[in-house]
Amino acid sequence: MKPFAPLLPAIVAATAIVAGPSAQSRGVNTTLTAVPGIKVGHFTLSERPTGCTVVLAEAGVTAGVDVRGAAPATRETDLLNPMDIVQQIHAVTLSGGSAFGLDSASGVMRYLEEKQIGFAFAGAHVPIVPGASLFDLGVGDAKIRPTADCGYRAAMAATDAPVAEGSVGAGAGATVGKSAGFARAMKGGIGSAAIRMPDGLIVAALVAVNAAGDIIDPATGKVVAGVRTADGKGLADARVLIRRAAAESRPGQNTTLAIVATNASLTKTQATRVAQVAHDGFARAIYPSHTPNDGDTIFALATGTQPGNADIGLVGTLAADAVADAILRAVRQATGVPGFPAVRDVQ
Repeated sequence: MKPFAPLLPAIVAATAIVAGPSAQSRGVNTTLTAVPGIKVGHFTLSERPTGCTVVLAEAGVTAGVDVRGAAPATRETDLLNPMDIVQQIHAVTLSGGSAFGLDSASGVMRYLEEKQIGFAFAGAHVPIVPGASLFDLGVGDAKIRPTADCGYRAAMAATDAPVAEGSVGAGAGATVGKSAGFARAMKGGIGSAAIRMPDGLIVAALVAVNAAGDIIDPATGKVVAGVRTADGKGLADARVLIRRAAAESRPGQNTTLAIVATNASLTKTQATRVAQVAHDGFARAIYPSHTPNDGDTIFALATGTQPGNADIGLVGTLAADAVADAILRAVRQATGVPGFPAVRDVQ
């Protein structure tokens, strides 16, 4: 236990996972943009609904990724391999629309190139924009999905103000609780949370929650959102359904995507490790998670503005905490759409 001993008092010394409305009302940014140098923008196609969410790091950031789901829709994730040559990226794009939605990253590239952001090469600037998409084609008209223009507009809207949460951007068409079919599912969405340490370290997360499983509050073990009872008025609890063999796998209808960011200085290898550990937040707050039919993916970004050597164990631990809290906020801030009530509609 000795190698981990310094971690515990450091975690206890954290000011809090400040993600509640009271903290926001005090002027404390409790979202991903609490990390200096990070901007977030959404664009929502309300007619379906679906959309995309863009995280900009215009000065460049070190990044890693961990793709845990077996059915991912991703772009440029190979560049984040620590063995590959690219050392920094300039944005990450999350979108609805399944693989079609990956096109939104092209619009982000166009936006950044117009600002001459990216690697200068042969008279052009080449921004590096990894991305991932979730499957929301079962909500509304599947022919409506994010395009390059959506990505461009989301990038134009990006700001360092507190992130808008709920049924916006990549979370506009997100749903949860599909273990008993779409008819008993609920609305997912976008959530964000940040942890500030006394020494100035910040670790934050943004999550687009589109899970097959239920959303569980790790602090209480209670279901917050998920598969509803047959009458639609309560929560059935996927943990019980699975043990009774009353749940089903929903191919292609899942995927939770996250971006964690920190002001710590990390190498690509260290950022990749943080992304891996951050998946613990999925496992704590989503049941079941990491199924064969989802594309669960986490990106980790490090701006490097916090002086000193980062404690990777601490950063990873806080990242998992922030991810779990952001997942809870995603469903609590969501707004229901026809056929998919939100938490506020069921409670």
